[in-house]
Amino acid sequence: MNILLEAIGITLKTYFRFGSQMHVLLKTSLSGPNKVSQSQSQDALITLSAANAKEEEGRRRQDDTRMFRALQLILRKKGGVLGPAASSGFVNGFSSAPNSQRLAGKVAVITGAASGIGKATAAEFVRNGARVIIAAELGQDAACYTRCDVTDEAQVAAAVDLAVGLHGRLDVMFNNAGVFGDVTPTPLGSIDLHDFDRVVAVNARGVLAGVKHAARVMLPRRGGSIICTASTTSLLGGILPPAYTASKAAVVGLVRAVAAEVARSGVRVNAISPHAIPTPLTMAAVAQLFPEGTVEEHRRIVEKGYNEMVGPVLEEKDVAKAALYLASDEAKYVNGHNLLVDGGYTVSKAPNITAAPGQ
Repeated sequence: MNILLEAIGITLKTYFRFGSQMHVLLKTSLSGPNKVSQSQSQDALITLSAANAKEEEGRRRQDDTRMFRALQLILRKKGGVLGPAASSGFVNGFSSAPNSQRLAGKVAVITGAASGIGKATAAEFVRNGARVIIAAELGQDAACYTRCDVTDEAQVAAAVDLAVGLHGRLDVMFNNAGVFGDVTPTPLGSIDLHDFDRVVAVNARGVLAGVKHAARVMLPRRGGSIICTASTTSLLGGILPPAYTASKAAVVGLVRAVAAEVARSGVRVNAISPHAIPTPLTMAAVAQLFPEGTVEEHRRIVEKGYNEMVGPVLEEKDVAKAALYLASDEAKYVNGHNLLVDGGYTVSKAPNITAAPGQ
């Protein structure tokens, strides 16, 4: 009877408990170009205290064990049987404590994290226990921790060194910064090579800089996950102009080359290829293509016109969860892979037939 009463008390306690608390560092002092204001710091997702998360998880496991014993006692008296997996699911259903700390204790750097996919991924990583360095080129609406223009290798190196300096390690590098360039339809003979160079500098060379400096600190520790944002344009032509298409194909090629090189060193390198999402970057490109349309019309073009599936709509959080998987130990044997998040857009192409023969 005592153990049953104890279990009831634990159930009530876990039901009203809100789980581990996020600890945001607002007083970090940086010098030189990395110095940020208080307002910028308050807007940024910086870090989660992994120690608090681990302590909370330990308490929750103790509660689970006690509840399991109580439930076993009850079911034995009723002639039933309860396994550990079933009891854990039962207790988790009443507990608001986090049952997923898939990146607990890990340190991540995310480039291009001021908005869109990068921002959503930073939030997802933090929710799962990671300490995150948000690296983005500072802008008016940027929520960032340190300045990072990925075309400047020194700034990429500084972002990696900042993570190691603050937390002593780097476990995850998400090379996400990217640009579309000029998406206005242009005849092949009129392509602006300056625009081509700029797009490739950010999307391909910038990714290589991130891979290079992440590997610099991961290889000696013999572990880590490097993730690079590619695109469905890495597999299909005709979606966007040659500059963007070539730059994203280069990302996939780079991932495969580096993954083969570092596979025996415990470091994994993978790509994510999302399809069209109404991020600020994508919406700006669509507005350039369809200047007469309204914001809502542009959104419908992205969500419906480029959407292969009926019903679900691709969102930033879907790509963030794909990145979470590749960053976590669940993907420990996934290396050199290009993970498509496109609803099947790239698996087929309808034939260019408008009518049956003879009609």
